[in-house]
Amino acid sequence: MADIDSPTLNAARFDEDAGDAVRKTSRKRAFLIFGGAVAAIAVVTLGYRWATGGRYIETDNAYVAADVAQVTPQTGGTVEAVAVSDTQVVRKGDVLVVIDASDARIALAQAEADYAQAQRKVRQTFATGDALGAQVGEREADIRRMEAQVAMASADLERARIDLTRREALASDGAVSGEELSTARNAFASARGALAAAQAGVAQAKAARGSAQGQQGANAALVTGTNAETNPEVLAAKARLDKARLDLSRTVVRAPVDGVVTQRAVQVGQRVAAGATLMTIVPVGQAYVDANFKEGQLRTVKPGQPVELTSDLYGEDVTFKGRVVGFSGGTGSALAVIPAQNATGNWIKVVQRLPVRIALDPAELKAHPLRIGLSMTATIDTKTDTGAQ
Repeated sequence: MADIDSPTLNAARFDEDAGDAVRKTSRKRAFLIFGGAVAAIAVVTLGYRWATGGRYIETDNAYVAADVAQVTPQTGGTVEAVAVSDTQVVRKGDVLVVIDASDARIALAQAEADYAQAQRKVRQTFATGDALGAQVGEREADIRRMEAQVAMASADLERARIDLTRREALASDGAVSGEELSTARNAFASARGALAAAQAGVAQAKAARGSAQGQQGANAALVTGTNAETNPEVLAAKARLDKARLDLSRTVVRAPVDGVVTQRAVQVGQRVAAGATLMTIVPVGQAYVDANFKEGQLRTVKPGQPVELTSDLYGEDVTFKGRVVGFSGGTGSALAVIPAQNATGNWIKVVQRLPVRIALDPAELKAHPLRIGLSMTATIDTKTDTGAQ
C-alpha cells in the first residue's frame, strides 16, 4: 500500500515545494521593489536638497496684518448721524459720523465778530497815532509862542529896570517925585512877574509836548511795522477765527484711509468726547504678512528676497508674491507682556521664532482681498541675490 501511494505523495510534495519557492520568489521581488522605491525616494530627496542647497525655507506660522486706523473725533458733541456700518468698504474722505455743530457755529460767529472788532480797533489805533502827531505839533507851536512871550517879558523887565534905576538916581536930587518912583518900582515888579509867568508857560508847554510825544510813542509801538491785516491783535483774532472754522469742519468725521469698517462703537444720539474711539478702519489694500520663522531658519534670509505665500482662505490655487521687508526687533516671547524668565534650575531650551515682515503685491490683494488675522504659509527663496546690505 505504501509502495503504491509513494509516487503520488512524492508528486504532492514536489508541488508543495514548488509553491513555496514561487511564494519566496514573489516575496523577495516585493521586498526588492519596496527597497528600490525607498531608495528612489531617498535619491530624489537627496538630489533635490543637493540641487536647491536648502534655498527654500517655509513656515505656516504666518498671519495677515495691517496698520489699522482708529477713528476718533477731534471735537466732542452729540452724534447726529452715523453713515457707515461694520463690514462696509469706505474710501478716504468718506463721511463716517456727523456731530451736532450748533455750538461750533456759535463759536464761529463769535470769532468772526472778534476778528472784525480787532480790525476796527487797529484802524482806530492808526488814526489815534495821526491825532497824537498833530498834538505834538500843536505843543511845539505853544512852546515857540511861550518862548516869544518870555522874550517880550525879558525886554519889558529890562526896560522897567532901567527906568527904575534912572528915577532912583534922580530921586536923591528931588528931581523925581515919590509917586513917580513908586510907579517905576511897581512897573519893574510887574515886569518881573510877567517874565516868571512866561517862563512857567514855556515849561508847561514843554511838559505837554513831552506827554504828547510819550502817548505818540506808546501808540506807535502798537502799530509800527504793521498794517490793519498784519497787526498782532488782528492776527490773534484771525487765528481764533481759523480755529473756530476748523472746529466746525471737524464736526464731520471722515475716513482717514481706504478700508473696511470694523468694531463700530457709536450710535446716533450718543454724546462723544474728543479722542474717543468711534470705529476702526482696516486698510485691507495695504495688508502685509508677519511670518514667524524659527531662529535657525534665518541664517541666510535678507530683506528684499522673494516670498511665495498661500492662504487657507483661497487654498493652493492662489499664490501671492511678496518680498521680505525686515525683521522684528525681538522674538515673540521677548516682546510679550510677561516675558519668559529662564533663570531656573529646570530650564529647557525652546527654539524661538522671530517675526519677519513680508510685503504683498497691491494688485494681487485687489484681486484676492485678505483680512487681518488670516493664516498664511510663507516660503522664502534665500538664494536670490537682492543686493540688500
